[in-house]
Amino acid sequence: MFTTKGTVKTDHAAKYLQQLCKHFAHKVDVDLTDTKGEVAFPMGPCTITAEDGALVFAGQSHKPEGIEAMKGVIISHLDRFAWRQVPIDYQWEDGEA
Repeated sequence: MFTTKGTVKTDHAAKYLQQLCKHFAHKVDVDLTDTKGEVAFPMGPCTITAEDGALVFAGQSHKPEGIEAMKGVIISHLDRFAWRQVPIDYQWEDGEA
């Protein structure tokens, strides 16, 4: 299993969590609370967490290209929703479990 953990520093983590998860819910299954979203992407599951000052992504996929696709979807959507904050500094740590 391939993994990724991403972090974006932002003062609007809860807002972006809600926007991302509600948008993703139009196409995939999403379980959402005030501080956490579980997104069932086709390439694998991703947990998005709104922390104090940061939005954190933890994803898994059976293939490394699934991780890259997941990161691409997250980046393209968050860049659109957080356009006032662009350029966004994404910090990703990929690995294997």
